Amino acid sequence: MSTSSLIFGLPWPDLNDGLFYNDVVKASDSELTLIEFYSSKYKSSAPLQGWLQRIRSGQITVDGEVVRDPNTILRVGSELVYHRLPWREPDAPYLIEVLYEDDDMIALNKPGGLQVLPGGLFQQRTVLTQLLWWETRKTPHLACQEPHPVPVHRLGRGTSGILLCAKTKQAKTQLAAYFADGTSHVGDDSNTDMKLSTTRKISKIYRALVTGIICEDKVIVKQPIGTVRYPGVAKGLYVASPTGKPALSKVEVLERDIQKNHALVQVEIQSGRPHQIRIHLSFIGHPLLGDPLYVAGGQPKCLGSDFVDESFADDGGFKRPTKPVPGDCGYNLHAHQVILSHPLSNEVIKITAPLPLVLRTQQETKELSR
Repeated sequence: MSTSSLIFGLPWPDLNDGLFYNDVVKASDSELTLIEFYSSKYKSSAPLQGWLQRIRSGQITVDGEVVRDPNTILRVGSELVYHRLPWREPDAPYLIEVLYEDDDMIALNKPGGLQVLPGGLFQQRTVLTQLLWWETRKTPHLACQEPHPVPVHRLGRGTSGILLCAKTKQAKTQLAAYFADGTSHVGDDSNTDMKLSTTRKISKIYRALVTGIICEDKVIVKQPIGTVRYPGVAKGLYVASPTGKPALSKVEVLERDIQKNHALVQVEIQSGRPHQIRIHLSFIGHPLLGDPLYVAGGQPKCLGSDFVDESFADDGGFKRPTKPVPGDCGYNLHAHQVILSHPLSNEVIKITAPLPLVLRTQQETKELSR
């Protein structure tokens, strides 16, 4: 077991490796043309003109041969490969601190601005990539056979703090079950919720800076979270929704700054809905300070437009969304503490990620300066 501070990470290459997307033509898609196949199946990747550009520039092969004619008829069983050309991903930090490590799991201090898993513009600049590179450097001869550590939950790109990763299949299964169990038990009965907090296998405490002054010292938020259609987010955007899934957050005010009109809060979440803290705090009228997406009510700033910009980038794909999206940064939210039963030994472990200066109370700042 190790709790000593270790920092790892390699600088990002200027361009990533690009991506290869594989498809096999099903019976239902036979007799479609190449352009019909891609422009209908992958609308969210590129507009029609963008797919034409990709085909004509030789980025698509059919059974290993480059095909530049968009009207080529497809046959059942043909293997299609689309090569997304390498691109420069947006800037992202690459150094990651290890907070805790043993044979089964590792806890990282994820910097704000670094995505956890590949998605959208970030395919290489992720925590997952750095974990793979780190493991390969440690044991180059085992790199191909041994599974490398993988995150078992997500933190938003703009969120910093504790990210748990599993090093073995057993630990991955167990940790994933902890997160799922906490979420599945969230109900309407507050007494049950309070009892659960003592029996749950994992507890997560965050720090956040919110707009406005919260009058109550403690607030329990039980607003369900669901999805709505939103430009630039293919699977829908998570928002406060009466028809959504149950979610529970306990908010405690640590400090109020009347002059600057903001408050420092601690939030314990008993469920793990995507963007839960951002949505719940904005739902009670106190969105995270600097949150570019969520406003009071737990809704996005710009809802009600399904307009998609049909202009496209150099590789034929859609340009970056003009409206705010969940991965945009600018807010202060930090996964500060995790208390969990070890996935194999059941020993209770407490992991703490040091607080950024902006999320410390005045008292904590004084103590540290001593």
